[in-house]
Amino acid sequence: MEPRFNLFDSPTAAKVAKRFATTSSALQGSTLPKALQELVQLRVGQINGCGFCVDAHAKEAAAAGESALRLNLVATWRHSTVFTEAERAALALAEEGTRLGDHGVSDETWAEVRKHFDDDEVGTLVCLVSLINAATRMSVIVHNPGGSYEPGMFAGTSS
Repeated sequence: MEPRFNLFDSPTAAKVAKRFATTSSALQGSTLPKALQELVQLRVGQINGCGFCVDAHAKEAAAAGESALRLNLVATWRHSTVFTEAERAALALAEEGTRLGDHGVSDETWAEVRKHFDDDEVGTLVCLVSLINAATRMSVIVHNPGGSYEPGMFAGTSS
């Protein structure tokens, strides 16, 4: 698949992308573990069919220490034994926050998230799910393909 458009060729879209990178840096500075942040973003990328995001977040998760087994089972986390209760809560929030039109985030999922994460981590999860959903949609619209991402590729683009 060839990309339809390079968002960095648009001065306005490039400014937005830079702000996304700045926001992403703020989220990475939270106490929510980087590996979990990457698993959440990976799951959203899978749901939204974003090849670039799946590529990027699978590789970033691996660089953060995630095993191939866990990465391969993210899409079927409900039917896997390798995720903790806290990770399951975060992945459920990612799914329900991505599929808002289905029923929104259930009270049960919200209660599980609140049970396992402090206020800063909950805020991080909400912002993370929202931000990655916007990013996946942009990449899918312009047909940004997966396969060429290298871990850390956008490090330093937030300044």
